[in-house]
Amino acid sequence: MIHLLDNIIFTLLLGTGVGYFTWQVKKTIRNVKLGKPYDRTDRKNERWKNVLLVAFGQKKMFKRPIPALLHLAVYLGFIIINIEVIEIIIDGVFGTHRVLKFAGPFYDFLIASFEVLAFLVIVAVTLFWIRRNIIKLRRFNMPEMEGWPKKDANYILYFEFVLMTAFLTMNAADKKLQLLNHPHYDQAGSFPVSSFLLNILPEDPSSLVMIERSMWWIHIIGILIFLNYLYFSKHYHILLAFPNVFYAKLPPLAKLDNLESVKKEVELMLDPNADPYASPPDENEEPGRFGAKDIFDLKWINLLNAYTCTECGRCTSVCPANQTGKLLSPRKIMMSVRDRTEEVSKIIDKKGKFEDDGKSLLDYITPEEIWACTTCNACVEECPVMIDPLDIIIQIRQYMVMEESAAPAELNLMFTNIENNGAPWQYSQADRLNWVNE
Repeated sequence: MIHLLDNIIFTLLLGTGVGYFTWQVKKTIRNVKLGKPYDRTDRKNERWKNVLLVAFGQKKMFKRPIPALLHLAVYLGFIIINIEVIEIIIDGVFGTHRVLKFAGPFYDFLIASFEVLAFLVIVAVTLFWIRRNIIKLRRFNMPEMEGWPKKDANYILYFEFVLMTAFLTMNAADKKLQLLNHPHYDQAGSFPVSSFLLNILPEDPSSLVMIERSMWWIHIIGILIFLNYLYFSKHYHILLAFPNVFYAKLPPLAKLDNLESVKKEVELMLDPNADPYASPPDENEEPGRFGAKDIFDLKWINLLNAYTCTECGRCTSVCPANQTGKLLSPRKIMMSVRDRTEEVSKIIDKKGKFEDDGKSLLDYITPEEIWACTTCNACVEECPVMIDPLDIIIQIRQYMVMEESAAPAELNLMFTNIENNGAPWQYSQADRLNWVNE
């Protein structure tokens, strides 16, 4: 009867956890779709290659080998060890114990692999914690990382440490119960790491069972909590990196998107066959906004980028503007877009639709940040999951120039010179070739 109650409780917890996670994923999809439609389905072969090499293979991480190897250990641990979750779910629902043990030697190999990876994860997250909190690397301790972002990064490290410790302790108690031929604990699995914990565990079978069951529950409940914590965390990239990389901008990265409305007008002006007396567009049609003032003006891929951002700070660490003391941080741009998207999402959740709250992206991102960008693409090149902060910056610039006339004085002078002289300089076209005669 007790085992049946455990199975029912586990099944309810599993259903609740998976159900809440599914709701979060649907909300993310809704929020991403708040952006404007944008086609990113060309060159599919290149895109799938990027998914394989960049998302799965973490190719871009290895520009910095040491953190890349540590991250690879955590990544493989997350992917491979969670294969064991399949067995835990089956055991939890049906009350079995190590139901996959029929695989024999292969099962022993799997459990041994899980244990080695779990140990490597513990080592890696410990070193990551030291890098963030003792060594205090600059990119982890910048202004935008104060408060929740810093706590979030540490919470994830604590989560992973506890999950792996619970896993190894569970296995150690299980192994000792197997050695004692305790009922329900059949000989199964190989335990190269947890075997070192046998001597610190009690000899009493009832105490061992309590330890094994407690660690089992902590491990599986921890996984369900972690799964549903992802939405609120930078670690959402664990799932979103794959679609984000697939839909990422492909070379040439320096090619910027033109505003279609402006491009169309220029093409008509330059087309000798265009009819100057053609009927104007429908005057009742509401004109589109130039550039982006709020998240609704951005492309949907920009919002997916924001949710995918790992907050690793690699983009900011290579940004020449940031290195010279400017306010711009590409990471902060992505965090601001996500914060604004979440603010809009809460209004939709509360009222059923978005009602203007008088705010926009410009309440999160200052003109100083926007105009500090040199458009060098270093941030885009450096991002391990192919996020494009520059595209957002350019769209906000377009809005500020074309809708607000809010460009810096130097740029306004250049615009005037181009309009009057056909070049950025204050020389008439007649004078621009005078240097040839010198």
